[in-house]
Amino acid sequence: MEKTYNPELIEQKYRDLWETGDLFSSKTNSSSENAFSIVLPPPNVTGSLHMGHAFQHTIMDVFTRYNRSKGNQTLWQPGTDHAGIATQMVVERQLGLENISRHDLGRDKFTEKVWEWKSQSGGTITSQMRRLGASVDWERERFTMDESLSKAVKKVFIDLYNEGLIYRGKRLVNWDPVLLTAVSDLEVISKEENGFLWHIKYQVADSEEILIVATTRPETMLGDSAVAVHPEDERYQHLVGKFINLPLSERKIPIIADDYVDMEFGTGCVKITPAHDFNDYEIGQRHKLEIINVLTDNASINLNAPTKYQGLDRFEARKAIVNDLEKQKLIEKIDPHTLMVPRGDRTNSIIEPYMTDQWFVKVKPLAEPAIDAVKNGSIRFVPENWEKTYFNWMENIEDWCISRQIWWGHRIPAWYDKQGNYYVADSIEEAQEQAGENVELTQDEDVLDTWFSSALWPFSTLGWPEATPEMSRFYPTSVLVTGFDIIFFWVARMIMFGLKFANDVPFKDIYITGLIKDGNGQKMSKSKGNVLDPIDLIDGISLEALLEKRTQGMMQPKLAEKIQKQTKKEFPDGIPSFGTDAIRFTFTALASFGRDIKFDLKRVEGYRNFCNKLWNASRFVLMNLDSKSINFDAELSSQDKWILSRLQKVKTEVEKHLADYRLDLMSQTLYEFVWHDYCDWYLEISKPLLENEKTKQGCEATLLKVLSETLVLLHPIIPFITEEIFEQSQKLQSNSTGKLISQPFPEPNKDLLNTEAEAEIDWLKEFILGIRKIRGEMNISPGKPLPCFVKSYSSKDQSYIDNNKAMLFALAKLDTVDLLSQDEEEPESAIALVGEMKILIPLAGLIDKGAERDRLNKEIEKLSKLKSQFAAKLNNEKFINGAPEAVVNNEKDKLASTENALKDLNQQLVKISKL
Repeated sequence: MEKTYNPELIEQKYRDLWETGDLFSSKTNSSSENAFSIVLPPPNVTGSLHMGHAFQHTIMDVFTRYNRSKGNQTLWQPGTDHAGIATQMVVERQLGLENISRHDLGRDKFTEKVWEWKSQSGGTITSQMRRLGASVDWERERFTMDESLSKAVKKVFIDLYNEGLIYRGKRLVNWDPVLLTAVSDLEVISKEENGFLWHIKYQVADSEEILIVATTRPETMLGDSAVAVHPEDERYQHLVGKFINLPLSERKIPIIADDYVDMEFGTGCVKITPAHDFNDYEIGQRHKLEIINVLTDNASINLNAPTKYQGLDRFEARKAIVNDLEKQKLIEKIDPHTLMVPRGDRTNSIIEPYMTDQWFVKVKPLAEPAIDAVKNGSIRFVPENWEKTYFNWMENIEDWCISRQIWWGHRIPAWYDKQGNYYVADSIEEAQEQAGENVELTQDEDVLDTWFSSALWPFSTLGWPEATPEMSRFYPTSVLVTGFDIIFFWVARMIMFGLKFANDVPFKDIYITGLIKDGNGQKMSKSKGNVLDPIDLIDGISLEALLEKRTQGMMQPKLAEKIQKQTKKEFPDGIPSFGTDAIRFTFTALASFGRDIKFDLKRVEGYRNFCNKLWNASRFVLMNLDSKSINFDAELSSQDKWILSRLQKVKTEVEKHLADYRLDLMSQTLYEFVWHDYCDWYLEISKPLLENEKTKQGCEATLLKVLSETLVLLHPIIPFITEEIFEQSQKLQSNSTGKLISQPFPEPNKDLLNTEAEAEIDWLKEFILGIRKIRGEMNISPGKPLPCFVKSYSSKDQSYIDNNKAMLFALAKLDTVDLLSQDEEEPESAIALVGEMKILIPLAGLIDKGAERDRLNKEIEKLSKLKSQFAAKLNNEKFINGAPEAVVNNEKDKLASTENALKDLNQQLVKISKL
């Protein structure tokens, strides 16, 4: 083995070997009775790997590699989503650089350009997945616009339409006035922004009475259909059923009573604009109000409004309307107001509720069996609490708008005649048959919502609607790994469509992961300048390159300056190269059931250190095993039996944690075993064992057996380094072949469990740690041989001492170990306890008590000053109230650590004084 662990060389080597060797293929173990399958949530074809992807992909890869090594026929199904709006925008921007619009090209030519872009630039995220070691079956990679998947999409649409579950109608939708399309709730980001609340006077018809109505969007009053009050509001009960004069208009609108109105908010009077507000639309439906749309598709005022406002942009119209209201003295007051503003995630434009003709899925008949599937246990949420979120949405589900007014995507399979009648069919020929020979038809211009095709992903990727061998073998899939933010938009829809069309649930378990946040618990975003790129963590990145990356495209100089300052403070030397395995170990260690997951680079550094330790430990083992025919039948010492017993328990724990989806506990178990049991203890113990001819062969066999099985246990988490060490270890095992990725997962062997050996080595560890503690407290050199006396010992203690004298001399650096009877006088000693047994280290000639007291007093003085500084900071209200929570907690940790250190030093001073 190379002396130094070099992740870059190892990772490149095994990425190529695994893939060219077809080791990720789902065809492997085809004779196995058991199958495991998992679908990759298809990332956008325009995207690149972000921290959320890397986190979830690591989790999926752990389960995939584990099941493959368990002998299950395993499929991790990869693929990408065509991402209708995002992809169209990318290509339109490219065309814009040449002063060409999609309309200049026409639909067919533009679509050709998108496919061209996809073939050249659409594979960024899949190449990055390879960097992360994702062991997906690349031969089965799919794209939501593939011909076979498009066929499935068309069939689902037509079948749902024929059953009356898809219909076309005029409804209120989220409308992006820049993209000129309906968008899903997921594509709308509501941000808290500062605005105003205009209090407008509405005069009751044929009366001097005035109602004050407050609004944050005065331009929508042109489409008002009513003013609503609460039915129990005594102030207005006498007005219900009467009319008011709509300001700036010649219309009269009714005063209605509805429970929706909050009597305590504002004046208790609410303007109702059914065409421009989702809640108002529901009220309008209840009271059969007129629906008056006053906006065009680009959010200008249309012909339904008074002439003077027609053609104005919505915000220009707002100014003109407010100005006219002020002239007519119809504004009571204007208050500053904080409100949630819905913006399009692609354009940042304010989204309008807009009344248009769209295609909808009637969802409630599909939702009922999907709800039952979770209630009856056919599908399990992990953690279980996410069931409530799922039920809450599914039980109050609204019809789903599935049409989008863009060109890239699955085109609606419907054709129109000149009278507006439409014919849903698989082809224009079939539509023509429905319409009649001489009827001129044109296809619907809209495409389907991207979520419609991705809802079919678990079975369309397996060849449905054909009855393929893959469909019968791998459907339903075993588990879905995804985030809580798309339970509604994707998870629920896959369940509904899976049950409807594949006649079974799409997956048995749904593992909902938390959201990766920065070390301060803040959501990662470009505007905050706290985004981390997983590839940068793998390769490392200089400060200059990181600054350029984080401020690229920043239009606001002040924001760019703030991000630069923050980055320089956090990463003065840039980000070092950690390698893929360290990142993966960090992700699995963080995979708890929490909603938010703080990602701290110190954790990555810690797992990089773990990889180094594993490398160096493996190198030590392989360098010390000079025999190519290890004798696995050799007699074992109690130390060998101890580590083998511990290993069996670790195997059991690892399998339990995997079954429970607790990768954090699995990681912790393996970390503790490798770092402490194997490296810190057994490797040290092995040195005297290897020097003794009686124990050498047993130790050699144990070293190699534990290393080999530990590599298999670790492989799903850190595949690259384990594969390289395994390859090196093969040179010592002539009968062993193949790659680590193909090795069977080690089963616990109950015959190797040995409570007696574990008790003995626990005793030995406690003895050695007691000696080391004395050395530390008394400032005695670690290498100085010490005399040792033992008193108050049992017969078991005596037998342990006899069995482990060589270990005590080697690991505790003892010169002698002598037993004292209860009657013998104890020398002036430092004392440690192992159970009731006393360990005595005579201090005569070992330390200068006066010098040691001086040293301890200096340390105490230094730490006392630090304690005062930390306490003063934490007593400062300005600091407590102004600093981020994470910074305050860090200072509290420093204070607690200092107080603990002071306590230890004072205890040592007391001990010295008593000697």
